[in-house]
Amino acid sequence: MTDIIIETINLTKKFGSTTAVDNISLSIHKGEVFGLLGPNGAGKTTLLSMLCTILRPTSGSARISGYDITREPARVRGSIGIVFQDPSVDTDMTARENLQMHADLYGVPVPEQKERIRSVLTLVGLFDKADDFVNTYSGGMRRRLEIARGLLHYPKVLFLDEPTIGLDPRSREHIWEYIRTLRKREEMTIILTTHYMEEADRLCDRIAIIDHGRIVILDKPSALKEGIGGETLILGCDEPDILREHLEREKVSGQIRVRDREVLVGVNQAHLVLPRIIESAVRAGIRIDQVTVSHPDMNDVFIHYTGKDLSDGEVREKSGRMAMMKRRRTR
Repeated sequence: MTDIIIETINLTKKFGSTTAVDNISLSIHKGEVFGLLGPNGAGKTTLLSMLCTILRPTSGSARISGYDITREPARVRGSIGIVFQDPSVDTDMTARENLQMHADLYGVPVPEQKERIRSVLTLVGLFDKADDFVNTYSGGMRRRLEIARGLLHYPKVLFLDEPTIGLDPRSREHIWEYIRTLRKREEMTIILTTHYMEEADRLCDRIAIIDHGRIVILDKPSALKEGIGGETLILGCDEPDILREHLEREKVSGQIRVRDREVLVGVNQAHLVLPRIIESAVRAGIRIDQVTVSHPDMNDVFIHYTGKDLSDGEVREKSGRMAMMKRRRTR
């Protein structure tokens, strides 16, 4: 008996002459926290939209909980929960009223509704605020309520689209803890999109990096970091652009970039390369004020495979997100 709960085979979506998702085949296991990372326009939101039955594939197939996304969309929707990137709870209602409305929409049996609402509110730490209006909630509390709503109909798969975006570090840690609890207590499969590399590293069992509609790499976070090898020298100086140009002329590394007042240099055997960099900079009259050696992290992995730095700014795939919101409002 297989533990695969999501499977896609050559899943493809085209918009005219543009291929947004290009023959993606993957398998996701029951109870797995699976991360999807990708730059703007990479195709991850389109992929999620197909898996959630919002968009119909151009070709290929996918099954969730044994149901075909094209032939059995209602059964697929009944087996999944979605927490959107944008706020989607009614702030003029109480938390309990929001969940009651969702229970009615999803056909949760009436005799079970009261206990389910109590259970999910307790899980996310909001039971004592159940009868408070949502417009009195903080951003973190609203996010927790959205997660509670996504769990109300006991989905087997939960899609979390940027679950902690815009939250302060403490609220973000709380959401991470709820995700870990769900995975452990409910054996729920969680599909996570995020632009926080630390979040992907700490929460996900496996991560797929998508670029130009294709999965360019898929593995455990630890294996991804080990796979790119090397270290990063972080050189603090007053003239980072001049230092970068100098190091490029000296050909000390093929990976050199500037971040604020720092020059980041990807190297192998940093203990051997660093003295040569310092001596070269001194000869050129360039002062290096601070040196830090960093081992690969998920942002390094992302840059390695996409050539882009996701941490440099907030990136959103607006068209896909708006399609998801439109679908929700018309249900």
